[in-house]
Amino acid sequence: MSKIRNLIAFDLGASNGRAILGRFDGEKITMHELHRFENNYVEMNGVFYWDTPYLYNQLKQGLLAFKQGGYGELDAFGIDTWGVDYGLLDKNGHLNGVPRSYRLGTQKDIDAVKEKIPAETLYSRTGIDTSLTFNTLYQLYRRVREDDSALLTADTLLLTPDLLGYFLTGAKGTEYTIATTTQLYNPTTKDWDWETIETLGIPKHIFTKIDKTGTIRGYLRPELCEELGLNSAAFVAVGSHDTASAVAAIPGTGSFAFCSSGTWSLFGAEMDKPDLSIEAAKAGFSNEGTIQGAFRPLRTIIGMWIIQECRRDWIKNGISISWDGVVQEAMKAEPLRSIIDPDSPEFYAGGNMEKKIQEFCRKTGQPVPETIGQVARCVYESLALKYRHALEGLEKMKGQRIDSLNIVGGPINNRFLDQLIADSLDRTVVTGPVEGAAIGNLLTQAMALGDIKDLEHLRQVVRNSESVETWTPNHTQAWEDAYQKLLTFLK
Repeated sequence: MSKIRNLIAFDLGASNGRAILGRFDGEKITMHELHRFENNYVEMNGVFYWDTPYLYNQLKQGLLAFKQGGYGELDAFGIDTWGVDYGLLDKNGHLNGVPRSYRLGTQKDIDAVKEKIPAETLYSRTGIDTSLTFNTLYQLYRRVREDDSALLTADTLLLTPDLLGYFLTGAKGTEYTIATTTQLYNPTTKDWDWETIETLGIPKHIFTKIDKTGTIRGYLRPELCEELGLNSAAFVAVGSHDTASAVAAIPGTGSFAFCSSGTWSLFGAEMDKPDLSIEAAKAGFSNEGTIQGAFRPLRTIIGMWIIQECRRDWIKNGISISWDGVVQEAMKAEPLRSIIDPDSPEFYAGGNMEKKIQEFCRKTGQPVPETIGQVARCVYESLALKYRHALEGLEKMKGQRIDSLNIVGGPINNRFLDQLIADSLDRTVVTGPVEGAAIGNLLTQAMALGDIKDLEHLRQVVRNSESVETWTPNHTQAWEDAYQKLLTFLK
């Protein structure tokens, strides 16, 4: 390479977002946070929405921060977000209603689809766990049932990262990895699942073509270039599902599983082909896409959401406590005193989370956690145990032992939790990089520009650029006993 590439990753989660500058010299990438912002869904009249104009403006603030930093020309940018959510555009290319949040989903939405299409048939077509209330398929069919005017008059559906990219560039399209999260993609035909779409009466014309990951879709709009004082940088359709970008950046070798940790924990492994078997369906695995066009069977586990909600409630009640403070209190509490199933339905919705944990423990005949430390330790240990359950399911699918787990994402800064996970799994745990989705996003841009040749080259750049930490397990009989208790909950 003759020059340093300036790349921006917009990495948006369901609770916050960042604009991260990556400067790539051909061997290493260095990252610098340009802008950080909150992201919260908004409830109005019983419906949960995303504040899309606000998010768009925050992306512009990230671009402006790059300009003000005096870094020179911007070569490219990419956007990754959580999965399944979308916005609708009218015939003039404007938002057709406020984009909804996946938090609206209920079991009724699943049941309504099952009346038309059996769950086994749906899984064999899409390879996506049919029990997840938030899937795009269920969201859209609810709107069909409601004769929703925004859907009836929509011209185009764009998933969240593609929607935000459209507002910055004017270019429409759907990136492969984000399409695979919808339960509307057919991995056998490698196209939208038109049969399901037609059966459910979802308008077919709203779906765009599906782009390969790493496609240069468009360029920053001239009006924005003038407003922000920037050149016409390329917009790359990176691994637009944040998990796909995070998995791309995993520097693991050998037989390893991955976990992209955040509000949700996405736990899986890479495979060349999807597993559409009844066994995979019963185990709750979804076959989502990788940036190289393959698949990553994974389990979606409620991750840091539960403890995030607990801390939100504590603060509302006048208890000001930092995340470090939560961890310190958890470390003081008695080990494996009580556990929960993090994926039990009552933990899905926000509000009164501590009381929900206490009620679960009361109903299951366990000591009820009362203090912040007891509640936090219960949540952390339960998550570690649920990871073991997911790991064992992956080993059955692959037909071989998995030797290690590589975790990426912000929660790996919780070193106490990292050790708990190693202890629960009785496997080596490798943590890093922290900004997994961002670095995967950035390096996929470099691949699109021709600076990186393939995934192995990309992961070598990660190894050159990022340090990781290794955790050795200390597995005891107490962990075995706790795991058997979790299995009784799952039955």
